[in-house]
Amino acid sequence: MARMTRRDFVKTSAKSVALASIPIIFRLDPLAAFAGPISQSRNLADYYTHFGVDEELIRQVMAAALEKGGDYCDVYFEHSIHNSIAIEDSLVNSASSGVDFGAGIRVVKGDQTGYSFTEEITPEAMKLAAKTAANIASGGKKAPPQKLSLHQTPEYYSIESPWHEVGIDQKIPRLQIIDDTMRKADSRIVKSQVYFHDYTSWILVANSAGRIVCDYQPMTRVYAFATAEKDGRKEQNYESYGGRRGLEYFTDDHLNYLASSAVTGAIELFDAVPMQGGEMEVVLGPGDSGIILHEAIGHGMEADYNRKGKSIFADTIGKPVAESFVSIVDDGTLPHHRGSINVDDEGNDTRRTYLVKDGILLTYMHDYISSKHYGVEPTGNGRRQSFRHMPVPRMTNTFMLSGPHDRDEIISSVKKGLYAGSYTNGEVNIGPGDFTFYLKSGYMIENGKLTRPVKDVNIIGNGPDVLSKIVMVGSDMAVKESAGTCGKAGQWCPVTDGMPTTKVSSITVGGVSS
Repeated sequence: MARMTRRDFVKTSAKSVALASIPIIFRLDPLAAFAGPISQSRNLADYYTHFGVDEELIRQVMAAALEKGGDYCDVYFEHSIHNSIAIEDSLVNSASSGVDFGAGIRVVKGDQTGYSFTEEITPEAMKLAAKTAANIASGGKKAPPQKLSLHQTPEYYSIESPWHEVGIDQKIPRLQIIDDTMRKADSRIVKSQVYFHDYTSWILVANSAGRIVCDYQPMTRVYAFATAEKDGRKEQNYESYGGRRGLEYFTDDHLNYLASSAVTGAIELFDAVPMQGGEMEVVLGPGDSGIILHEAIGHGMEADYNRKGKSIFADTIGKPVAESFVSIVDDGTLPHHRGSINVDDEGNDTRRTYLVKDGILLTYMHDYISSKHYGVEPTGNGRRQSFRHMPVPRMTNTFMLSGPHDRDEIISSVKKGLYAGSYTNGEVNIGPGDFTFYLKSGYMIENGKLTRPVKDVNIIGNGPDVLSKIVMVGSDMAVKESAGTCGKAGQWCPVTDGMPTTKVSSITVGGVSS
């Protein structure tokens, strides 16, 4: 079988890579000449051909990785294509494309890990990388890799229009709908921006225990920014969408929703006022508020932080952490969501994992290393940014399940407080769970009703403390299909989060002083 060097790969991919230097009007079919795309195939033979490898070579590489006594090793092959388009004030401002291709080899010895990667998938390059990773181990019995057997995985994101088969001439008209809709929606809109990205990845993962899996992973995200001006004052708002979707999802209804949401939020800010800060009841709105759950609570339930004793949840398995109507899950099986994965980056099945059930902390999110440490099965949360990184426990789609309360009932129970609708950014100290989040949109709650929109407001607290102070959970759970990306250990991974309308008895609200 012919092996593919990076030089050969780049030559065959030259048309795609060169896109960044080609004027936009000529980029009508940016990936038409790409070498041997295998689309949504789940056939192992197709992946062997695509990466220029076979079982014999992979086992030779793993044998080299284990030659110094490693307990376990895996090999992760990846080929990714990404495209970006930016439109500002009705004009295509920029467009670019790129490719990534390579393999990462990991060796595990106890709790220690050796990792190396190569951008050339040749026997020589991969064996050299394997020997480098093997240096983590010394002594011990050499265990040969097992014969490889394909592990069949489910399909959570089949699409009609694979992005590597979609030309830029099909993308731009849809993005212009967003731009045109924003500019025509209100005479006060003075600037519009649309940023679009699509990704296509093929991965092949094999381990020394004999499992091999393959997966096709599509992804897209789009941002719509609207800037409004009134009496010399400018306000900006944005809306985003992201998911494992194809071009077919970009219907007029979805495009118009992105545009109208961005515009409505910008115009509303003209009426927004500062509010008095202090400790108060806070109602977290459905969907977007999941970012607080993700950052301030979810990271603390990733097993590596607990294995190392860095998380406040390190000694709380089996203990109550919230009221009995609070349940939190991480679920990578939601169809088409941005955080969903057919299989994790270690080759383990993804699944729905109850982190908190009926107020009790049941388990953490595990990868291979932490599952061995705790003596449990992996939960399908071993994730990595690319073949250049080794996997660590990461969230997928993390959300709180619906509770017994009605949204209107929750809001009407607050005499004076804050309704937090959506967020722009924030800061979190993952170990203890201390956080600050800045509101993109929110409202005062006065005598049980939403009144004036607010601005220049943040909420400050501690994740585990907030979890214990949840006193009402709505029946309107929503997982928002936004363009969330999570950073950890120098890596970025796509994620989704959500929650129902939720009342917290006390959070510090940063606003104006009394």
